[in-house]
Amino acid sequence: MADETTASSRPKTPTAPAGAASALQTEHGTTTIADLVVTKVASIAAHEVPGVYALGGGAARALGAVTQRVGIGDERTQGVSVEVGEREAAVDLTLVIEYGESIPQVSTRVRENVIRRIEGICGLTVTEVNVTVNDLHFPGDDVPEPARVE
Repeated sequence: MADETTASSRPKTPTAPAGAASALQTEHGTTTIADLVVTKVASIAAHEVPGVYALGGGAARALGAVTQRVGIGDERTQGVSVEVGEREAAVDLTLVIEYGESIPQVSTRVRENVIRRIEGICGLTVTEVNVTVNDLHFPGDDVPEPARVE
């Protein structure tokens, strides 16, 4: 009676499709995908979808712009949070959508593209992609106001 835990109390090992499992774990070794890699893939995939203006909240975008100018930040990681296991990944995205776009349609297209890209590039099964839309981008928002002459 060395192991008294029951099968139902043991942590469940996620099962992946045969292609994903064989691609990352073979008889010759294991491939591990870093969180940062999945984060960048998810970010680029989200940006590929028409109607997505930016990722991240207002404060995150402002901080990202400053850290990028200093050379320590990477805008591809802002607005993206991932949990990566041996065979699976879950993604949380924060988006700014172009005004006039259908938020449900853009969210669906983002979700589909992120899943397709992560599964295709990383070989991981994506369990979920949660999308938060925290802002709308209006035409002209990026145009700086002219300097006032006093």
